Amino acid sequence: MKLLFLLIGLILILEGLPYVAAPEGMRNWLKKLSEMDPGKLRSMGLVAMAIGLAICFVAQKTSLFS
Repeated sequence: MKLLFLLIGLILILEGLPYVAAPEGMRNWLKKLSEMDPGKLRSMGLVAMAIGLAICFVAQKTSLFS
C-alpha cells in the first residue's frame, strides 16, 4: 500500500511540474491538443501506455534495475 501511495505522489509531482515550470507554454500546448484529431490523441495515448507497460514489465521481470 505504501508503494501505491508513493507512486501516486510521484505521478502528481511529474504531472504538475510543467505547469509550474512553464505555464504559458503549457497553455499553448493544451490549446494545440484540444484542436488535434481524436484518433491521433488516442494513438498517442496507446503508445504511452505500451511504453509504460514495457517499462513495468522490464523492471519486474529482469534484474536490470536492481
